[in-house]
Amino acid sequence: MSESTGASYAAAGVDIEAGDRAVTLMKEWVRKATRPEVVGGIGGFAGLFDASALKRYERPLLASATDGVGTKVDIARRMGVYDTIGHDLVGMVVDDLVVCGAEPLFMTDYICVGKVHPERVAAIVKGIAEGCVLAGCALVGGETAEHPGLLGADDFDVAGAGTGVVEADGLLGADRIRTGDAVIAIESSGLHSNGYSLVRHVFFDRAGWELDRQVPEFGRTLGEELLEPTRIYSLDCLALARTTQVHAYSHITGGGLANNLARVIPDGLHATVDRSTWTPDPVFGVVGELGGVARLELERTLNMGVGMIAVVPQESVDVALAVLADRGAEAWVAGGITARESGAAAVELVGDYAG
Repeated sequence: MSESTGASYAAAGVDIEAGDRAVTLMKEWVRKATRPEVVGGIGGFAGLFDASALKRYERPLLASATDGVGTKVDIARRMGVYDTIGHDLVGMVVDDLVVCGAEPLFMTDYICVGKVHPERVAAIVKGIAEGCVLAGCALVGGETAEHPGLLGADDFDVAGAGTGVVEADGLLGADRIRTGDAVIAIESSGLHSNGYSLVRHVFFDRAGWELDRQVPEFGRTLGEELLEPTRIYSLDCLALARTTQVHAYSHITGGGLANNLARVIPDGLHATVDRSTWTPDPVFGVVGELGGVARLELERTLNMGVGMIAVVPQESVDVALAVLADRGAEAWVAGGITARESGAAAVELVGDYAG
């Protein structure tokens, strides 16, 4: 068999040269997402982080989290907009880390594509790097994998993993929560990156809407609304914990507010959240009305306008709200912590949404 007719990686659908070009294009953005502790740069087999920086901790605990952005990648693909989905990825990872009080240190990413389009891959990494800057962490490495035959030429998926650190005696969580604590809600930027299978089913399958449809309730197109990046809360939460007492955080992702908040409510205590304290963004109501989705189903699928919860003692409420306001994070007291009666759920949503 001659070399010209023999099998090759390129003939099988993998373009090594395109992959190399993607790496070249993304280097500029990765360099911007760094910290002083990062050793070396992109191109090695592993990212390096100087752990001697942890010597300032008495008992450092490393926290680790991994996540993706789910079927929101389909919106990015259909819109041909690839430089915001990385914000979603970073938010999903670092905001899980900060729940326990951990400062995000570094992230790695994994991008899987059907065909490497260098500019597209670089745009995705650009978004991830920008998200890392917003989160105060470094992007120390990643992997781009080409899977011809398994994914279509325009298909892709992204995932990431992050590592953070928290002082052992600063660890936040359920064991700190007490009766009388306040539940502070911090506004989401929209749908974030959860529930898109339901959202896509409602808008595309049931209603037959197109992404370029102008939606008066949104003040922009459907696609622009659905691609709104996830808010990254890590620096807000770290600033809050440094400034005043915080007992626990809850990142409101898949499963909705009640289910995620329940994860940090200890046995014997009960969190009440009053819906009347806020008005969800229009997109939540449109999904419900257009799809005939019951409120309970919406609430256990979408964040309904709340992306993060902080549980703080009553004496910390005023300072907490002021700190968040100074950082441009809309926040309000949404409820409180009481003793749990026998048979009661850990979290109860009461009242009706304002507006």
